[in-house]
Amino acid sequence: MARATSSSRFVVISPLHPFNLSFKRKSNNRLQILFHSSLHVSKNISNSNTMSNNPLIPNSSSIEIIGGACDSYLPVFKSLNRPYNPYPLVCWNRHVETIFASFFRSLPGVKFRRECLRTPDNGTVSLDWVSGDDLELPADSPLLILLPGLTGGSNDTYVQHFLGRARKNKWRVVVFNGRGCANSPVTTPQFYSASFTEDLREVVNHVKTRYPSSNLYAVGWSLGANILVRYMGEESQRCSLSGAVSLCNPFNLVLADEDFHKGFNNIYDQSLARGLRKIFKKHALLFEGIGGDYNIQLAANAKTVRDFDEGLTSVSFGFKSVDEYYFNSSSSNSIKHVHRPLLCIQAANDPIAPARGIPRDDIKENPNCILIVTPKGGHLGWVAGDEAPLGAPWTDTLIMEFLEHLERGRTET
Repeated sequence: MARATSSSRFVVISPLHPFNLSFKRKSNNRLQILFHSSLHVSKNISNSNTMSNNPLIPNSSSIEIIGGACDSYLPVFKSLNRPYNPYPLVCWNRHVETIFASFFRSLPGVKFRRECLRTPDNGTVSLDWVSGDDLELPADSPLLILLPGLTGGSNDTYVQHFLGRARKNKWRVVVFNGRGCANSPVTTPQFYSASFTEDLREVVNHVKTRYPSSNLYAVGWSLGANILVRYMGEESQRCSLSGAVSLCNPFNLVLADEDFHKGFNNIYDQSLARGLRKIFKKHALLFEGIGGDYNIQLAANAKTVRDFDEGLTSVSFGFKSVDEYYFNSSSSNSIKHVHRPLLCIQAANDPIAPARGIPRDDIKENPNCILIVTPKGGHLGWVAGDEAPLGAPWTDTLIMEFLEHLERGRTET
């Protein structure tokens, strides 16, 4: 893969073969243990999350829909006229659904071409474009930036499924892989964080310059959603995006951190920490002799995400403690400043993005925001709808309905 040089901010491009899930299936024994263990976790759907019936949607008795933009956008979601039917063999338990979707959802196998973008601080992020788009799509096609979750990238199944749906609708799509993710090169002793929006800002400006006639949109999942909403709040009325979608956003990272250390959630914590350690060890030489308040040993041997953030991330981004980092990086504080259309989709039983962290009051008061909360879905699961259990998440249709509506409005004006 070509790498950016000091004299150029970006270099294009190397072809990428379709990613596959083989790296996940090398540890089948561990997977079987995880899946078997999750079957013994009792159902944990709190009565406090009972959804209110919405008179505008005949089958919404189990779905919560709120937001200052409800009147504007609720009629857009034709798919909500059908009942939300989770796949019964998988969705009876939030952990089963989360793990099933992560390991067994099909992978479309998209061919990408990679562009490495050099940032002002000499860091590097990777943009994965769909091969052939420049030949097949007009220059003014709507452009969609995808932000995967923590340690995720263009090889994730939920990313590729939605990417395929957007492409069928003639949208140009690019996946923004954070520093070190999806084999993105690391060229400075700094990765990315929940608080850091500068790389996204560079990506937005870069693609806007390349396709000046296109309307820009973004979709973020999990930590990518947190970064996206923070960016929109920071940019406020200056935001270059015409609209965005946030899914499984942890919103309040303090609460998310608390839940990470409870019961079966430790499994997710350890798994994500393993992914962070893998990225770190691949680039450990960059951190030799770095000094300061870093605890490199703690990060290199992190058993939890908090260990990694305490040893490396919080220090790297100038926070006095990991708790200060979590508090100040939470996108729940950004909703009130969002001035572009924003659809938030959450699952009430998400084990990683707790429902009690959703900033409902700010979403209700913001005329640009709408929130949809399903009773089930787990984290990045949503094994429901016509393509369940192995196909695209139930949410993909909603996202596309929302974005197509926004694009029609922009085109007509």
